[in-house]
Amino acid sequence: MRRPASIAFVVITALACATLVYCLHTGWREAAAAAKFIASTGFLATAVSAGALRHGFGRVIFAGLLLSMAGDMFLVGQTQHFFLFGLASFLLAHVAYTTAFILHGQDRRHALLAALPITVIAVLVLAWLEPHLEPPLELPVKVYVAAISLMVITAFGAHGAGAARLVVIGAVLFFVSDIAVAMQRIVAPGFPAYLWGLPLYYAGQLCLALGSSHSSSQ
Repeated sequence: MRRPASIAFVVITALACATLVYCLHTGWREAAAAAKFIASTGFLATAVSAGALRHGFGRVIFAGLLLSMAGDMFLVGQTQHFFLFGLASFLLAHVAYTTAFILHGQDRRHALLAALPITVIAVLVLAWLEPHLEPPLELPVKVYVAAISLMVITAFGAHGAGAARLVVIGAVLFFVSDIAVAMQRIVAPGFPAYLWGLPLYYAGQLCLALGSSHSSSQ
């Protein structure tokens, strides 16, 4: 059963995300930045209230959430440099999540079953992105796609070893939301992919935050 505080922070995050989408759609960028800060703080507070800091698995997930928040703030900027800083922050977030899932324990069968479809999807995504990648972005984007794919695979492995199903849902939602970021920043700048990408992203982070409370070491 979820704690009332966790439910409250989930609601705050959802409302801030809705406000963020509205502000971006209407071009109110200052308010959008504030809403993004509140939404990202919301998933951190959700993790803390759910008990993430009480064990190693949760603490490493929390580190990933912190790095994700840093990435969120970098992506407020519109230049390629800010995009690269955001990409680096999210890359480190995926390293943290992957580390947490491995530390939790892996069921090889679950990980291997997930590896094939995730790898195929990653290859297709890279093929879709490659014609639009400028040289400064090509290597970082390829490394990033590999990192997030590994994160999703290890999430399945951790679930097979007893982690909450929420971590798998969160990892998959994060992966899909990043396709929206790629569409908006690389393939079709100006296309409002945030309309579906941001809700999926914050839903994914909330799932990871809530799933961080469940550890085989408890």
